[in-house]
Amino acid sequence: MGRGIGIGLMYGLWKPRVLGAWRVPASGPVILAVNHSHNIDGPMLMGTAPRPVHFLIKKEAFVGPLDPFLRGIGQLKVDRTTVDRAAITHALGVLEEGGALGIFPEGTRGEGDFASLRAGLAYFAVRGGAPIVPVAVLGSTERRGRLISALPPLRSRVDVVFGDAFEAGDGSGRRTRKALDEATVRIQARLTAHLDEARRFTGR
Repeated sequence: MGRGIGIGLMYGLWKPRVLGAWRVPASGPVILAVNHSHNIDGPMLMGTAPRPVHFLIKKEAFVGPLDPFLRGIGQLKVDRTTVDRAAITHALGVLEEGGALGIFPEGTRGEGDFASLRAGLAYFAVRGGAPIVPVAVLGSTERRGRLISALPPLRSRVDVVFGDAFEAGDGSGRRTRKALDEATVRIQARLTAHLDEARRFTGR
């Protein structure tokens, strides 16, 4: 249901161009690590990914009628001000059931350049035994023609570029703080390299 809504909204309001979707494993647990510079990045991925995606979304979005709606389409509420153990459990549950978990590794919307990653992505990848697929969502950076500054101009092209899946761990199975910090460094290098390649390929 969530994917259907995402498809309708994203293709109705913008012009998505999807590249490399075949790189997403057809089954089994997977994490889609997405850069975050527009408010539509999550819905855009829900509407263009080849599999249903369960996103970790800030609790502030779960207000009024959006609360039951977001829960109903399988999205996960997370409190970013603390260690939200309930959100962690639900996210690991998605992976344990062989689902696709969507994460904004930067934690919040910004430049969308993967410059500052949190350790949560490494934790889920190592603990959940899931490969990471980097995803670059590239929309217009011009403010001209925007109704809302955090959105690309309506009917403009938005490129969604999927990269090659990779493992975050070093093969040792370690989950120590040092191991997760090292995994975060490796992840950031892979995500940044994918974003650079996506920008060169699309001309964004």
